[in-house]
Amino acid sequence: MAQTIPDLPILAEDDSMLSRRFGREVANYFSGSPLNRVSFLRTDYGFLHAAYSHPATSFLLMDNLSPLAKDAANLSYVTRDVVVPLTGEEPFKKPEPEQVKEFNSAITQPVILFLGIDEKKKTGFEYREYRGKPYFAIDVTPKGTIAEKARSIIDIVKATGVSFIDGRRLMSLNAPDAAIYAEARALLDWHARNPFCGGCGQPTMATNAGWKRVCPPSDFAGIPEGDAPKERADCPTRHGISNLCFPRTDPTVIMAVVSADGTKLLLGRNKRFPPNWYSTLAGFLEPGESIEEAVRRETWEESGVTVGRVVIHSSQPWPYPANLMVGAIGQATSAGETIHLGHDEELTDAKWFSFDEVREGLANGASALGDPAPAGYREGALRLPPQTAIANQLIQAVLKGYLDTAPKM
Repeated sequence: MAQTIPDLPILAEDDSMLSRRFGREVANYFSGSPLNRVSFLRTDYGFLHAAYSHPATSFLLMDNLSPLAKDAANLSYVTRDVVVPLTGEEPFKKPEPEQVKEFNSAITQPVILFLGIDEKKKTGFEYREYRGKPYFAIDVTPKGTIAEKARSIIDIVKATGVSFIDGRRLMSLNAPDAAIYAEARALLDWHARNPFCGGCGQPTMATNAGWKRVCPPSDFAGIPEGDAPKERADCPTRHGISNLCFPRTDPTVIMAVVSADGTKLLLGRNKRFPPNWYSTLAGFLEPGESIEEAVRRETWEESGVTVGRVVIHSSQPWPYPANLMVGAIGQATSAGETIHLGHDEELTDAKWFSFDEVREGLANGASALGDPAPAGYREGALRLPPQTAIANQLIQAVLKGYLDTAPKM
């Protein structure tokens, strides 16, 4: 059964000079979060303690990166009393330096991730000038010394009629929940992949409300009660600022490539795609490379087509596991339109499609990967990604006149 394609985020009206000149900002799926992340307060343990303890605070539970949900379109949040058996009454009572001093790698600590504040919801929470409804995500994956407590919480919430829905390629949530889920999933996936220090290989711990991992200088694991902790080997991450301690986002370019005469669109397919299903080309941005250069390189490597001018269109957070899709539109050079798949074997096919073929594909053949073709689809016609994919937005931008003499961006 095909899933319902959710609406995209709705941005506030903006009558700025930039909007009048370039058009409205494009908000792709997984963006448009209703939360103010107030990232500068993640080190303020007075704030974190107040936010965690407030009765109006909402907690999103994640089990193996699968979120608790009412149904495929709506997340389900719990209150503090549900998570306290796992997290303890006051997980932010002690500041980071004290927690680091008490580190014990033999005891599993649940990841508590502060997501932000919804300032539109007036719940009575107030800290200095910051007001709204706080949101946290809690990793309840059963593991280590907290496995039994985590399983108990999972059983309790399931008994209320909600469930954890598969988070591997979740694209059905309403737009605000999708943005919250994307933030939580990307961060919890990062924690799961980085339990050990990239500088010295020793166990690390989460701090800054889940937005940093540190390599403590000592460890109480295996130490009798009352004795001093064991000093650990020196680690480069303890000296200065280290990019090994913070979450990573991997940039990826994705591009709608237009023919030199502006009448056709280059699309490709790989072996995972269903019959007649094509999409825009994409690839990872490499070190020491600009976005425009990556667009040209990836297009040529995958399809043999040479791209000239490149313009950035929009971006999309992609929490599988932690990418930023940078959307661009490029135009092939007049002498570089010949398709050649011999450089890189990633694509099984690439074609130039007329704008009329693409319009029909958007109208009758757009569906999520793995879903059946929608009603009205003509067998053998072009199939395309749904509006929740930035590829769809790039294609629409081209068809709506992105290459007109008065650019929309």
